[in-house]
Amino acid sequence: MPVTRTAATFAPPVMEARRWLDGVVFAPERPLINVSQAAPVDPPPEPLRRIIADTALHNPEAHLYGPVLGMPELRAEVAAQWSVAYGGQIEPAEVAITSGCNQAFCAAISAIAGEGDAVILPTPWYFNHKMWLDMVGIEATALPAGAGLLPCPEAAAALITSRTRAIVLVTPNNPGGVEYPAELLRAFFELAQAHGLALVVDETYRDFDARGEAPHDLFSTAGWRDTLIHLYSFSKAYRLTGHRVGAMITGAGRLAEVEKFLDTVTICPNQLGQHAALWGMRNLAQWLAGERAEILDRRAAIEDNMPELAAEGWELLGNGAYFAYLRHPFALPADALAQKLVTEAGVLVLPGTMFRPEDDPAGARELRIAFANVDRAVIGTLFDRLAGLRLPLAQTSGSV
Repeated sequence: MPVTRTAATFAPPVMEARRWLDGVVFAPERPLINVSQAAPVDPPPEPLRRIIADTALHNPEAHLYGPVLGMPELRAEVAAQWSVAYGGQIEPAEVAITSGCNQAFCAAISAIAGEGDAVILPTPWYFNHKMWLDMVGIEATALPAGAGLLPCPEAAAALITSRTRAIVLVTPNNPGGVEYPAELLRAFFELAQAHGLALVVDETYRDFDARGEAPHDLFSTAGWRDTLIHLYSFSKAYRLTGHRVGAMITGAGRLAEVEKFLDTVTICPNQLGQHAALWGMRNLAQWLAGERAEILDRRAAIEDNMPELAAEGWELLGNGAYFAYLRHPFALPADALAQKLVTEAGVLVLPGTMFRPEDDPAGARELRIAFANVDRAVIGTLFDRLAGLRLPLAQTSGSV
């Protein structure tokens, strides 16, 4: 029997983790703390829900096929706001609206690489990126991150072959949370440009970057349209996860190739979701600033509570946006530990093995905490539970 495309990759990690909850009962006084998924669980703010409802009731065109690359008004709004935010000049024709950021990634890869090609992914990687490369027969070339979970351009350069078509960066990072410095992005851009590669920069979590200034200046760099592919998600900013609205910015010529993919897969992005995203961009800046402030406080809560875990041998490897990435001190590998945490601590978390190649031993010591849906108080409770674990410790180089 032939191996299918989907059989070439692993099971969806979040769905796999949810199955660990089957049959487990949590006491009311000790409820489950779910830090496994980086998606808002609350609905959009009420004014935005009213816009969605009004659009559904009174805009007949919102129920029909729309343009494959998205609503012209939304494409123009993204181009205008991104031009201001990044200090560049982006045209509406250089923006595509997609059915979520995952689809934007799939479309981008389909437009620049084919079966047998290779794409460089820093590790720990975002697992859906790896899954798509597996399913389309493209090699995911692992680029182990260095200190501070930052990838090294020089190390990436050593991995480039005649089959390499792109380098993919996620900033703020999933799963690590770290924000890539502007000069690091510049170095990767110059590397990609020099080798004729695409630089795919996934900025799904840009709205929760702790820095006040633009995270990079790539949109003002000569030749960006031929090298840069910028990806974005409206899901996190406006809680539109179920409406599936994302965006891609790149040269118009490349978007002509992307259009082929989108027309074949979904024909057009979700119309109600696009109207919601457009209204949100124009009317929810102050509300979004409040959301950002809350996420930054939760990030600070991770730092504030970390000494309790550090005293038990834990290490904080990365922290930012929706994520904290930890190294645990136990002998138990992370995949087994994560399952044990469900019953031992009432915590659902993803292991580092889901974010690294199977032969990378680092994943066995790592856990990702997605803290977007737990406030400061629950983060304190989470760290108390983790600090209270009494399991055999891993051997270290200094052990006897």
